[in-house]
Amino acid sequence: MQAGFPEAADRIRASADRLGTRALEVALERDPTIRGRLGETGLRQLLRDTGIYVERVARAVASLEPGQVREWADWVAPVYRRRKVPMDDLVTLSEGLRSALAAVLSPEEQVPAGEALDQAIATFRWYRRIAGDARKRNRLLAALYKGG
Repeated sequence: MQAGFPEAADRIRASADRLGTRALEVALERDPTIRGRLGETGLRQLLRDTGIYVERVARAVASLEPGQVREWADWVAPVYRRRKVPMDDLVTLSEGLRSALAAVLSPEEQVPAGEALDQAIATFRWYRRIAGDARKRNRLLAALYKGG
C-alpha cells in the first residue's frame, strides 16, 4: 500500500463521506431519472455503498493496483442486478466519483484513480450486456421478439 500515493489515499479516506455525497449529486444532475427509478431507499443504499467504492479507489491510489476496484465492481454487480439497479446508473455514479475526486487529488494522483474507475466502468458495462438488466428496452425490438 506504499507503492503509489498513500497520502492521497489518506485524503480520499478523510473525505469519503463528502466524496460519496458529491458523486451521487453529480450522478443525479447528469441523469435525474435515477431518483425516480431507485426511490429514497435505493438512493440511501447507493450512498452507503459509495463509501465502500471510495475506499476501494483509495486502496487503488495507494497501491497503484486498479484491479482492486474492478474486482469490487465484479463482486457487487450481481447485488445491484438483484436490487434492479441498472448498470448504467453505476456507470453514471462512477463518472460522478471521478468528478468528485478532482477536489482532493492532484492531476498526477488522479491518473491511478481514473484507471481504477475506468476498469470499474468496463466491468459494469460488461454486466450490462447480460439479459435481465433493469434498463429501458426498445419497444420496437421487444415487439419484434414477442411477435406482436
